[in-house]
Amino acid sequence: MKISTKGRYGLTIMMELANRVGEGPTSLKSIAEKHQLSEHYLEQLVAPLRNAGLVKSIRGAYGGYILSKPADQVTAGEVIRVLEGPISPVDFTEEDDPAKRDLWIRIRDSIAEVLDSTTLANLISFEDAGQHDNYMFYI
Repeated sequence: MKISTKGRYGLTIMMELANRVGEGPTSLKSIAEKHQLSEHYLEQLVAPLRNAGLVKSIRGAYGGYILSKPADQVTAGEVIRVLEGPISPVDFTEEDDPAKRDLWIRIRDSIAEVLDSTTLANLISFEDAGQHDNYMFYI
């Protein structure tokens, strides 16, 4: 399974919002500028995050986005599933060889366990510790 830019940039948005809790709404423009990303693309990504109840939009001149829940209650798995769909390294069926099917299931479950046990708070504390090169994006 390769996580696309949707999942990676979605986690970037969510981590920025988590980093800015208490500072008011954050504009996508500021996130796009900081990370040298397309603001238009971020707008496409934030819509499903908002529809899933992970972020709230605030309208107005000083509007933007905030997290809907505390950072320690939002997992990377939630964000990835909203933007990428179900977590599965390969498509498999009941007709597949049982040994291979078991392998794919164990891989899927291992990836899901890591994503579901990693919160935004974990990710930003990892980032704050200066470990920028080792995000779990590379699963």
